[in-house]
Amino acid sequence: MSEVVEVTSELVTAFTRLMPQLSSSSPPPSRIELAEIATSEASVLFVARDSAGTIVGSLTLALFRVPTGVRAWIEDVVVDETARGAGAGGALVMAAVDRACAEGAKSVDLTSRPSREAANRLYQRLGFDERTTNVYRLTPEPPGSGHRQ
Repeated sequence: MSEVVEVTSELVTAFTRLMPQLSSSSPPPSRIELAEIATSEASVLFVARDSAGTIVGSLTLALFRVPTGVRAWIEDVVVDETARGAGAGGALVMAAVDRACAEGAKSVDLTSRPSREAANRLYQRLGFDERTTNVYRLTPEPPGSGHRQ
């Protein structure tokens, strides 16, 4: 596992391949967007490589301080379908947990759709506990498109 400190053409190409396996509705991030993630103080971008050195997975760790302490949130975990089951996902998650602990986070959160059965089993195997909580989402309307009632 490694933390991305520089955006290369290889990284951009890897995200072009990996993003459709993560989300059918989100386009791959641009080189500029990847650079924003990699250089932000609030996020750490991790990549996993196979034995040939090819990027086969990624994970983003968000770190931020709130009044109750440092929070850590794992987002957008994806491992190439051709590399699943070889340990890349677990290694990515544990690298993120290690970094979160080093930054002072007392817990690490993530969400996973129930349909991602293998991912959910992985998180439980790594020690994550399912929480009973309400997760809310608001999708704001673009400016000028009307008002919310």
